[in-house]
Amino acid sequence: MTSKLPINLENLLRQRQVEGERIEYKAGWNPDAILRTLCAFANDFENLGGGYVVVGQDCDANGMPVFPPVGLEENQLDKIQNELLGFCNLIQPPYFPLLSVERFADRNLLVLWAPGGLSRPYKVPKSVTAKTKEYRYYLRRYSSTIEAKGEDERELISLTAQVPYDDRVNQNATTADLSPRLMEEFLREVGSGLASEVATLPVEALGRQMRVVAGPSEAPLPQNVGLLFFNEHPERFFPVTQIDVVWFPEGAGGDRFEEKIFQGPLGRITRDAISFIQRNYLKETVIKHPQRAEAERFWNFPQAAIEEAVVNAIYHRSYEIREPVEIRISREDLVVLSFPGPDRSIRLEDLKKGKAVSRRYRNRRIGEFLKELDLTEGRSTGISKIIKAMAKNGSPAPEFETDEDRSYFLIRLPVHEKAAWGEDGPEVTPEVTPEVTAEVTPEVTPEVTPEVGKMLRVFDGEMARQEIMSRLGLRDEKHFREHYQQPAIASGVVEMTIPEKPNSRLQKYRLTALGVRMLEDHES
Repeated sequence: MTSKLPINLENLLRQRQVEGERIEYKAGWNPDAILRTLCAFANDFENLGGGYVVVGQDCDANGMPVFPPVGLEENQLDKIQNELLGFCNLIQPPYFPLLSVERFADRNLLVLWAPGGLSRPYKVPKSVTAKTKEYRYYLRRYSSTIEAKGEDERELISLTAQVPYDDRVNQNATTADLSPRLMEEFLREVGSGLASEVATLPVEALGRQMRVVAGPSEAPLPQNVGLLFFNEHPERFFPVTQIDVVWFPEGAGGDRFEEKIFQGPLGRITRDAISFIQRNYLKETVIKHPQRAEAERFWNFPQAAIEEAVVNAIYHRSYEIREPVEIRISREDLVVLSFPGPDRSIRLEDLKKGKAVSRRYRNRRIGEFLKELDLTEGRSTGISKIIKAMAKNGSPAPEFETDEDRSYFLIRLPVHEKAAWGEDGPEVTPEVTPEVTAEVTPEVTPEVTPEVGKMLRVFDGEMARQEIMSRLGLRDEKHFREHYQQPAIASGVVEMTIPEKPNSRLQKYRLTALGVRMLEDHES
């Protein structure tokens, strides 16, 4: 399937993505129900970035897509598109989704991409096919489209002209400030067929298809989200857009510290900062107990908790405030600080329990791009994942802090109480006690997962990600990234050929000297 959508529809369907707040399946052309759903996506009540309607794809009672899809006949496609154009004229104010005809499992599917509108609230007749038109506001609630009533309707109307900052056009930039190379790399990573057309499309046309350019044809302007993701130096437009990683070997009050500053496109600096922390400050400890065969294993800080904390800060910080995302690492804790704090509707007590659910997302478009890059789910799950990751690692509970004015948000991850530290960082020297032998796994002999072991055995020189996945018999890129690629790099047995540009379309992977040695030891 070659798609011009910003998502890979084939992957979405094969992974059996269930119906939810951002996707709805329709077995056939049902204009009344479909127009109500398009209106709900346009209203984007929860600031999730709108959603998709897949026409010709049926689903079961649980909302799971059924294969093969029922599909649409060739002679239906033009008729449906013409009718859709007429019915969309009934939406007030005018709103038209982006349409793409897709081919999947030898069936025709019609995909309607309905991003959050810039002129909400939107309303549409309850029945677009009825002679008498009764206009209603609609919104998305879980996997259903419902009529906005009472408090929901009043809140929706109050959103008039309130466009999130990341979705606004930037008057101080031009479309020439968008990098076609970065846009192409993003499209290739998310599996969009639009990547193959980058060379033939003007930046303005490409930007409009990706919804990072807006305005009339005679005066197109880039949107803030486009400059944040597809400009090499977004800090020129949004000062202090950066991540500062600071290591305090003597503690926060000491005289010594080491600082690393990450600047550049948001997706890149998020991954680079996380990878930098993994390589330099994360170590696994293995404690062998004489009385039992299974060793005790834990990390000084669990990687999953750090990833969620950093992505949460990038997603929810304000890009109008001139303060960096700061990550402070000491022997006692790892702290992620961002500005401002969470929405006032979220109670701190709920945050501490991991049960906080926001009704408003400060950066709906940033969240949309982070979701496509598999860096976040965007469903208020980050806090609960941090809590679970710390508990699974045996670490003390994380701490969440803000003030009465919600001017900042701080996530503190206490170090595991048994983790060993050396003079300049995590300790790698074995520690012996009378009762147990404590060993911190040295980098020269890392413990690797069975998945990483399989990955080492398929290498043949420098290989692209798709080559490795093909040899492993894998199709799910997210599964490969989480269970093979990232653990292998974190263990130091695999490295990127272009580490300074992790998202490059020319990126390949190879075994490190340590990886080669481990493979030779295994085969001998």
